[in-house]
Amino acid sequence: MSNATPDIDEDLKILDRKLGQLKREFDQYFLGTRPREPVLLAGDVRKIIARLCNTAIQNTGLKFKFSSICSRYQAFNRQWQETLRKIEQGTYERHQFKARLHARDAPGEPPKAAPKGAKLDDPSVYEAYVEARKACGQGVDNLSPAKLEAVLRKQEQALRSRYGDSEIRFRVVVEDGKAKLKASRTTG
Repeated sequence: MSNATPDIDEDLKILDRKLGQLKREFDQYFLGTRPREPVLLAGDVRKIIARLCNTAIQNTGLKFKFSSICSRYQAFNRQWQETLRKIEQGTYERHQFKARLHARDAPGEPPKAAPKGAKLDDPSVYEAYVEARKACGQGVDNLSPAKLEAVLRKQEQALRSRYGDSEIRFRVVVEDGKAKLKASRTTG
């Protein structure tokens, strides 16, 4: 019996590592940086859980650790299944956001000027930034047009002092799953 405890402990460590890896790979899949969902790794995790469910774990600490890992897996799995369902139905917010970006930049349509390089007083910069933050899962509760304009004015002043009096435009970009505002100078 004392010989089985190290094996179970090692299995739990492997399961914990694989669950962490599975979460990262699903996150990458949902962000669009991974082409397919991690089916093989998910199957490995399910097999280890099934095997450990059918094993009598005598050590209370190991039972608790296994129970905690299983609870985390179930929570992640519910979240992943819900997101996969939304993707299949076409209601997943990040995919809708990307579709709108692609549709906006489609060859048949002229691109909208606001997100590409709008001036500070253009309200569409704020709207595009809020939409991008929501699509990336970032909070927008403390964001207001006045706060955003104050930050952009400060950045504009710093850029003008550095590069002269050229016109500064801001555009919304998504990098590493986060919405950001990029400044660019326009040459006249």
